[in-house]
Amino acid sequence: MPANKRNTRSTWADPDDAPELTDEFFDRAALYHGDKLVRRGRPKSANPKVAVSLRLPSEVLARWKATGAGWQTRMVESLRLHAP
Repeated sequence: MPANKRNTRSTWADPDDAPELTDEFFDRAALYHGDKLVRRGRPKSANPKVAVSLRLPSEVLARWKATGAGWQTRMVESLRLHAP
């Protein structure tokens, strides 16, 4: 076998050697309600944001990005202030 190939076969054979199922394991497990997978995470927003495609001059975008982290949020606030 070439040196860059990994051995992907499992070495675990004895069911008594199975790892302990901890609370962390169950916290990360998929949750089902009947046959339906229940999604975890942030609940759906009552007022979700909408993805748009917008063409901007490169220098304008560069100036916004140069303001550092959070530039998109600041851009939205600026648009909100100037919206009719």
